[in-house]
Amino acid sequence: MRPIYDTWNLGYKSIFGAVRQFETCRFTIRLPKHVKPDFSPVLVLFRTGFKERFISMNDVVEEEDCFAYTASYDARYTDVHYYYFSYTEGGTRHYIKKVNLHEGGLDNGEMFQLTVYRSDYETPDFLKGGIMYQIFPDRFCNSGKPKENIPEGRILRDDWGGTPLYKPDENGHVWNNDYFGGDFAGIQSKLPYLKSLGVTCIYLNPIFESHENHRYNTANYMKADPLLGTNDEFEELCREAEKYDISVILDGVFSHTGADSVYFNKFGRYKDELGAYQSKESKYYDWYSFIDYPNVYEAWWGIDTLPNVNENNEDYTEFICGDEGVLRYWLDKGAAGYRLDVADELPEQFLINLRKCVKGFDKDKVIIGEVWEDATNKESYGVKRRYLLGDELDSVMNYPFREAIMNFIKGGKPIDFINSVMTIVENYPKPTIDVLMNFVSTHDIERAINRLGGDDCEGKPKEWMAERYLTPEQYAHGKELLKAAMALMYFLPGVPSIYYGDEAGLQGYKDPFNRRCFPWGKEDTELIEYVSELSRVRKSIPNMKDGRIYFVINEKETHDSRLVGFTRQGQKQDYIIFVNRSGDVVKLEHMSEILSRFTDIQPFYGEYMDDAITVLPYDYTIIKAKFVK
Repeated sequence: MRPIYDTWNLGYKSIFGAVRQFETCRFTIRLPKHVKPDFSPVLVLFRTGFKERFISMNDVVEEEDCFAYTASYDARYTDVHYYYFSYTEGGTRHYIKKVNLHEGGLDNGEMFQLTVYRSDYETPDFLKGGIMYQIFPDRFCNSGKPKENIPEGRILRDDWGGTPLYKPDENGHVWNNDYFGGDFAGIQSKLPYLKSLGVTCIYLNPIFESHENHRYNTANYMKADPLLGTNDEFEELCREAEKYDISVILDGVFSHTGADSVYFNKFGRYKDELGAYQSKESKYYDWYSFIDYPNVYEAWWGIDTLPNVNENNEDYTEFICGDEGVLRYWLDKGAAGYRLDVADELPEQFLINLRKCVKGFDKDKVIIGEVWEDATNKESYGVKRRYLLGDELDSVMNYPFREAIMNFIKGGKPIDFINSVMTIVENYPKPTIDVLMNFVSTHDIERAINRLGGDDCEGKPKEWMAERYLTPEQYAHGKELLKAAMALMYFLPGVPSIYYGDEAGLQGYKDPFNRRCFPWGKEDTELIEYVSELSRVRKSIPNMKDGRIYFVINEKETHDSRLVGFTRQGQKQDYIIFVNRSGDVVKLEHMSEILSRFTDIQPFYGEYMDDAITVLPYDYTIIKAKFVK
């Protein structure tokens, strides 16, 4: 029996997923013939803060076992809309709402979501089909160049690969002031290595002068940290990277500064500037919110070394987004765009101003936000966010995909993986989907190999994590699971992002142990070769740039649960990827029956013969075929 409504089926909703402004989308419900509505059913839509809109479903077609009622909606307003269907029968009102992630049912459930984004919303082409590589600058590569003009209070480590300092002092403060000396020149020296991995874009964690090794407490937005090198050396890195067809994205930390900074200057480090902490006459005073001057002020998550800024203060906005501001300065030095730290803590108007600045410099520069949830319906600080409607971000860090991948690889149900992926794909604008930042590890979470192969670190103290390494057996198992996880990361919509060292077997639980030094000379070369091969395969598939996704097995849990299989669609042919999360060789037979909507099925990568695919343990197989119906 056909469903009453199904958002994944073009026979019910004529445009899958988000809709571009001014497009017309047709909505169809199918009611059994024994249902006799008193009047035409209605489509009911609304936006938060606006009244409901009722659209009669007057277009009626009799089908074999039902009547199909259709209405069209001209998407005028950019926003996240919610909708349901309603009809009365015998004077009783009935509702059709969401009873699972994409199907409708009677008289219960939640409302469906429809994202409408700006008609002119496009995202940069340079990322599409590419591969990102995230680098924590202090820990990637130390060139050995002498370090000059080193600020006071830093501990320079000479034990590359040692455990980062993590214990608090007698006052309970963790200073994060030990440095291993990774620098721009070191990154530049490894550009051939990154090219061999297939990398097309480097994302650098903060590079601005800061007095903690993570550099999220900015001290001077206009100056590279001296341990990394000079501004000119950053510019040189960008020029050299361009020769390898690699772009460089910077981390923008604009919700707070450091207390130890030119702007706040709590400790008087900067003798030539009057900081907000030092005097109400400081030109930076209005950037901050003091409660009891000078010692009580708003700070990021209450951490007094990170005073919050008033992003919409005109002077601050001009300093960051103006013609002579921070954003344009580093773009002019060669940056390809920004990843925005804690984007949900940046006000809407600031993000609008930031986008105008970046896109005014060059529309092909990218803006990626740190958002951990579904970015289309995220609410932060009581405000519904509008990140992906065309006025603010191009993309977000795709934590929902990461969780879906990890949960499936660790034994979750295929249907849960499918639903998690499809929810994001359905809610996000297509231009965003093509440049989503996909990953399995970042600097804020434990490394994937630890989560997959090691012990659970949730709730454990740092002392437990500090010197805890995987046993040989755990490492071997984690490595195999990591391969399968990376295969999913590489072939799902969006752009795979390798967290430095993941490809070399680098271990680490949570901060700061997930930020250990890259193990040069001790790399897992077999894993590096696997990742390089993944890149070569990905780049050989043209559909990876913007091909839509559709799952071909396990939507109803009818196939081998060790596999997921999905297409990346293209105009000429689809590429169909099967990933095996298990240690078994999995054979799926009768492929022509399973793929009954395809013709001309051919092998592409892995084994396909005698109408069956074989997927090796923790591996993937790809076939190609033409979609016909």
